[in-house]
Amino acid sequence: MTGRAPALARKSAPPRPRAGVYDLYWIFAAKRQAAYLKRLSGAAAPWSDDPAIEEWKFCCTYRAADRISQYAIAQVCNGPGAIGGAADRLLRIVAFRIFSKIETWEGIRAELGRELAVGDLDEGGALDKALDATLAKIRGLFTGAFILCANKTYGFDQKHKNYRALLHAMFDGGFAKRALGANSLEALVGEIQSWPMFGPFMAYQIAIDILYSDLTGHDEDDFTQAGPGAERGVAKCFEDIGDWNRADVIRFMADRQEDEFKRLGIDFPGLFGRRLHLIDCQGLFCETDKYCRIVRPELASNRSEMKARFKPRSDKARQWFPPKWGLNDAIEKAYTPRIVSAGTTHRLF
Repeated sequence: MTGRAPALARKSAPPRPRAGVYDLYWIFAAKRQAAYLKRLSGAAAPWSDDPAIEEWKFCCTYRAADRISQYAIAQVCNGPGAIGGAADRLLRIVAFRIFSKIETWEGIRAELGRELAVGDLDEGGALDKALDATLAKIRGLFTGAFILCANKTYGFDQKHKNYRALLHAMFDGGFAKRALGANSLEALVGEIQSWPMFGPFMAYQIAIDILYSDLTGHDEDDFTQAGPGAERGVAKCFEDIGDWNRADVIRFMADRQEDEFKRLGIDFPGLFGRRLHLIDCQGLFCETDKYCRIVRPELASNRSEMKARFKPRSDKARQWFPPKWGLNDAIEKAYTPRIVSAGTTHRLF
């Protein structure tokens, strides 16, 4: 497995795990990854012997393997989205994650007849018209996966028009130069978060997408930020975290993964040799929170119900990861019938 996350700075005693729940984090990670690999191989359902994983919708163990991230990696961060100058490429990554909806992005592309560019951001301009036209054809422009600010920061009644105006302000106000010149992942997140309507977690998610491209050389293990779901997961997995913050706890998990899988007797293959990174460990806390709603419902939080049942798509899984990770050749050898190159239209689960 490839490199470890940087070691934690010395603090007081480690967080105190919650008996019977802390282990579920690692067990869930392994079971969800096993289901992913079985499905990728073309095996017939069922893909897991765990009823919860078979019945309910959970994100992949690795963020980059999820359907929306896969589309972003192959179509936005690389592939056709990687044509043109750095500012245009950066805009596409930020804009795609704001909506996080493939139908919206394909609608924008169809209306423009090309890839989105910085020159499209004026009020009443090409992006405005493309969004209005797309909204008339699909049910909503935004995903429900993220909590987005719905206020009228730029004076518009419709949310998408405020975000269009935000993008115009950002790319007219030197955002691209500062973001691409950031000397760390944390600084990049800070630059994104400094703009209206971007909270800490959304800024972190956008920054990770930027790392999927070749626009920056920052490492995913340089920095992490816990989202609301991860905060709930930490509270369930640990009785007390002492003077550690949630980012410390996420790093703790990333650093201990090999030891914990070994302790539990789990042969965890990783992602074709890639170990869990901070963004994955952060996401696993969110998914463990959801998993506990089913297998440990007595652990109360402000979310008690599952949102969606698992509905497998009829199309087969095809996976492609950032070229700089060096995984795609190994995947192609193992799953040749299901692999396509970046830039080719393809469907993902």
